[in-house]
Amino acid sequence: MKIAKTLSVLGLALAGISFVGCRAGGENPGLEYAPQMYHSIAYEPLSQITDEENQGDVISNREDGRGEFFNSNINNPHRMNMREPVANTVPRNKEGYLPYRLKAFELEPAALIKNPVVSNEAVLAEGEKLYLQYCSTCHGKGGEGDGLAGAVIGGVANLKGGAYIGLPEGHIFHVITKGKGRMGAHGSQITPESRWKIVHYVKQVIQAAAAPVVATDSTAVVVQAETPAK
Repeated sequence: MKIAKTLSVLGLALAGISFVGCRAGGENPGLEYAPQMYHSIAYEPLSQITDEENQGDVISNREDGRGEFFNSNINNPHRMNMREPVANTVPRNKEGYLPYRLKAFELEPAALIKNPVVSNEAVLAEGEKLYLQYCSTCHGKGGEGDGLAGAVIGGVANLKGGAYIGLPEGHIFHVITKGKGRMGAHGSQITPESRWKIVHYVKQVIQAAAAPVVATDSTAVVVQAETPAK
C-alpha cells in the first residue's frame, strides 16, 4: 500500500511539474509541438535571403540545420521567391476569363463581346435564381422596372421595353459590371460567370416573353411592341 501511495504521489508531482513547465507566461512561450506550424514565416515574394550561414542563429530546430527564417527559394531568378509568368501570356481568373478592363463609358466595344457561357436549362435556372437575388428588387420579377426598390429610386429600365430588347449580350454584361445611369456597378458582388448567366436569363426568358407580336392580314403587317419605361 505504501509503495502504491508513494507512486501515486510521485506521479501527481511529476504531472504537476510537467504542467507548470509547459505553461506559457511572461516571456516564457512554454513547450510547443511543431513550432514551425505556430510561427511559420511567410516568403517575401520580391526578395530572397541568400546568406545561409547566419540564419541558423535565429531558430535552428529544422532538420536541415538551417534557420527558421531561411525561407527562400534560391533557384528562382532575379532574387525573387515568386515566379514570373510565362512570356507572352495573360493571367486569367479562376473561371478562366481574361481580366475585364473596359471602362464604364466603353459601351460600344463591350457590345461586341459574346457570351462565353453555353446556354442550357441548368444555366437558365441558375440565371433566374441570380436575377431574382440581385436584379428583381429594382427591375421587378418580370423585368418591367416595377421592383419595390425601383419604385423608390425611379427611372429603372423596363427590360421588356423597346430598345432594351435589342441590346447585345455584351452591353448588358457591361452595364451589370460597371453600372450605367442610376444603376450601380455590380462587378464586385457578382462573379463574371454569374453575370453571363443573368444575361442569358434576361435575353432568353424575360425578353423572349416580350418579343414583338406580328399580326398579318391581306394588306399589312403590324408590329406591336412595348415602349421603354420613362
